[in-house]
Amino acid sequence: MSLKGTNTASTFMEWDIYKSLVNRLERDGNFKFSLLITIGVNTGLRISDILKLKKSDVLNSDFIDLIEGKTGKQRKIKLNAELKDSLERIIPKYLPGDDDSLLFINRFGTKAMDKSYVNLKFKEICKVYKVKVNGNLSTHSFRKTLGRRVVEVNNYSNESIMLLTDVFRHSNMAITKRYLGIRQDEINNVYDSLCL
Repeated sequence: MSLKGTNTASTFMEWDIYKSLVNRLERDGNFKFSLLITIGVNTGLRISDILKLKKSDVLNSDFIDLIEGKTGKQRKIKLNAELKDSLERIIPKYLPGDDDSLLFINRFGTKAMDKSYVNLKFKEICKVYKVKVNGNLSTHSFRKTLGRRVVEVNNYSNESIMLLTDVFRHSNMAITKRYLGIRQDEINNVYDSLCL
């Protein structure tokens, strides 16, 4: 629980910061978190759904098929080339063996990692690797990083925001814009326009 008056909303990572982080994690042998962050950013899944994934869900496939925990709805997510490359390169290094095993097992090897532990560990990693962002980071930042990348690459088009509304399962585009911090950017521009 957060203190009254504190901002706990998470923000996104700039794309180059995200890429640098996962590359450095892989280089340093932290395959689990390199892969977890890569999956989170490239799929937009909530951490609770990522932690349920098995090797068989992601290897030798072009899609992840799952029922989302929060919505209870069926979801089919395309694995892009970058994600497929990471999966094929990293999984054998840190999780050889049974294809039906969970991707992100706790330290005891008994069940999936706990999402609060993942969130805490992600924050520690960001501190160690000196990840600089404008705001708070959490595992929710993975989804927001995907969203900001999509709108930036598509010049903040309404079509990209409309598609992200479907990806995030939001009820309307205004929610998606607020979720990604775009609405606040637009409001800030109103004040800046006074100086023109």
